[in-house]
Amino acid sequence: MKIRLFLAALVTGILSINALSAQEVLTLKDALNYALNNSEALRKARLEIEGGRHKVAEVRASALPQIDAVSTLTNNLLVQQFVLPAEFMGGTPGEFVAIEAGQTWNAMSQVQLNQQIFNQQVFTGLKAAKSSEEYYRLAAQLAEENLIQQVATNYYQVIITRQQLNVVKANIERVSQLEKTTENQFNLGLAKKIDLDRIRVNKGNLRAQYEQLEYAVTQQENLLKYYMGMPIAQPIVIPETEVNKLESEAVVSLANGTFNVEQLVDYQVLKRQEDLLGLQRKSYVAEYYPTLSISGNYLYNSQSNRFNLYSPRALNYDMSAVTLNLRIPIFDGNARRSRIRQADVELQKIHEDLRNTSNALTMAYENAKIQIKNSLNTIESQRANKEFAEEVFKSTQNNYQNGLASLTDLLTAETDLVAAQNSYNEALLNYKVAQIELVKSNGQIKSLVNE
Repeated sequence: MKIRLFLAALVTGILSINALSAQEVLTLKDALNYALNNSEALRKARLEIEGGRHKVAEVRASALPQIDAVSTLTNNLLVQQFVLPAEFMGGTPGEFVAIEAGQTWNAMSQVQLNQQIFNQQVFTGLKAAKSSEEYYRLAAQLAEENLIQQVATNYYQVIITRQQLNVVKANIERVSQLEKTTENQFNLGLAKKIDLDRIRVNKGNLRAQYEQLEYAVTQQENLLKYYMGMPIAQPIVIPETEVNKLESEAVVSLANGTFNVEQLVDYQVLKRQEDLLGLQRKSYVAEYYPTLSISGNYLYNSQSNRFNLYSPRALNYDMSAVTLNLRIPIFDGNARRSRIRQADVELQKIHEDLRNTSNALTMAYENAKIQIKNSLNTIESQRANKEFAEEVFKSTQNNYQNGLASLTDLLTAETDLVAAQNSYNEALLNYKVAQIELVKSNGQIKSLVNE
């Protein structure tokens, strides 16, 4: 029996160790690196880069020689006939005879080659393909920056909500102790029933608040794992050091640095779109240009009334030709002009987008700087309020125990303490969100990966 109990305890211990090791301990750096390696959105963006490279190869191929081979085998069930003057065949002048033109069986093999010599559309397409490859690279880089911002922001939201959860939990423990003390006093006739009921109501409210925060933490963790590309069922643990690090960072303002909107990937993506639209317009203009190409072919033909093709009895012959092709566009009903004007409109729209984006990015940078300063001031104020609320609560609690303060005073002090602690945590979160926005708007968001 003892052996069975020992084995059961051993198995339970092993399972507990495995469950603990299965949890993913995440620092911010770990979360960001995991996201950069596993995010579905980033994998799709990187596939776009690969697709862009293939697009360049496709367009480049249009400027290379195009070689095709064609083979056909024809059975002329009814051979075509031509009508000729009978005198050509030794007949009576003025009469006509029908003769067969061809054989029952016909086999043909042909090799064709075509090479563009001058085609402005092809040349413009090559430039556009290379530019589109760069566009996809920038789009992938922008996706990385947005992902880092999403993961970092949500990571700190999880930290702060957990801190709020701890605050409420600590207050539940204090109220539970107060409830126990008051219940004993009530049983001894030293406390009123209404006081005990008020404490229990307050405890119930705290428990409801605790449950709401638990749900919020779970939802935020799920969102964090979604951004990271992590299975939703995977448990995660954020180390306590991250909380301490958050508080220690919120002491000084960040250096402003230099701001140049043209260095931001958001702006560069639009500039690349502008380049692509400009090349698209040039491609439409190139439709007015003449095109010059050279083509050549070699053909081998075999004909026979029997299925003995390529035999000595069949009629076999070959031929070859080289052709210089010049095409000059003359009139297409103004279709080309309409396409060019549409391209002009698209260019005007992208110019408006560039101006709007430039203003938006500048505004985000300036607002982030203001929010940083405001958050630091708020943190200092809320830290002082929190410390003051803690002192007031301790003093009121001591006075209550000595009969010098009412239960109302104690519950009010406890409520004020919770509010002050939560306000302080909210100020920390606002500071960190503003900090992330600042490094994002300054083009330095990837520095978070190396912290």
